[in-house]
Amino acid sequence: MLLFGKDTGAGEPRNRRVLVTGGAGFIGSHVCGALLEAGHAVRCLDNLATGKQANIAHLEGNEGFNFIRGDIAEMPGLMKAMDGTDAVVHLAALGSVPRSIAFPLDSERANLGGFLNVLEAARKTGVKRVVYASSSSVYGDSEVMPKKEGTEGEPLSPYAVTKAMDEMYASLYARQFGMEAIGLRFFNIFGERQDPEGAYAAAIPKFIKVLLRHEPPVLNGDGRQTRDFTYVANAVDAVLLALEAPANRKGEVYNIAYGESCDLIGLLEKIRVRLARIDPAINGVHHLHGPDRQGDVRASLADTAKAREQLGYTPRFSLDQGLDRAVPWYAEHWK
Repeated sequence: MLLFGKDTGAGEPRNRRVLVTGGAGFIGSHVCGALLEAGHAVRCLDNLATGKQANIAHLEGNEGFNFIRGDIAEMPGLMKAMDGTDAVVHLAALGSVPRSIAFPLDSERANLGGFLNVLEAARKTGVKRVVYASSSSVYGDSEVMPKKEGTEGEPLSPYAVTKAMDEMYASLYARQFGMEAIGLRFFNIFGERQDPEGAYAAAIPKFIKVLLRHEPPVLNGDGRQTRDFTYVANAVDAVLLALEAPANRKGEVYNIAYGESCDLIGLLEKIRVRLARIDPAINGVHHLHGPDRQGDVRASLADTAKAREQLGYTPRFSLDQGLDRAVPWYAEHWK
């Protein structure tokens, strides 16, 4: 069978060595856990700028887990962390469209310069398989719905530019150096351990946090923006499938989502219903409307046919099923 682009023969692969950049982050910590459960050894590299030690506390002490505090912008440390590994899952980044508009140079350094460092370190250390996080933001102002690979528009933020350039570099390294780089365009991933704090928090944890405090959630604009909210377990499944994909998938990018859209007002009501089972007073908390957010895409819905056909990706959790798991976790941890 094929594992990380290598022919390993019959039998189940065990104890492969995988470097996960951004492994102490929200998605990264879930990926690290899934890899360990599958029997692989994990090196978790994170500078803790947005990741948290608490996210991986449950993994510490595992014989196959090693945390390395380091920055993908620093090549010597990155190469040391990558040396001797079989594959890289690259999730380290500075997320958030608004943050990239406020601090474009920070986004360029982490998301573009850091990604190029990862590709170069992989090339120099002989690591062939690199699975990396791209973003639905690359579709920009495209009005094609649902969003399908090959229908990208003009990017609307520095963050989107960095992710589009990452895909171009990955394609180049696949052609020029034979690198088995596979990109996953994540659509609005949510779930346990996603940080609700700070100015750039994602919608779902932020809504949960303020409702738990009986404060009014603020919707940007009219709240009718639609998103393809995707539970984190679906994203983790896609990462594992991309690691196992045949080598001829190198240079490809795939939409990773559930394949249904929901507007922000509808999302807020789904969250309110679940939290009200815990605290009925939340039913009396009403939302407010703020200004439109610069760089926002109005509507987003993924066509996941390519990932289904080429990776065998089938999302296991709908938005409602994901919220059924995530909301109680937040109610317990963010009272």
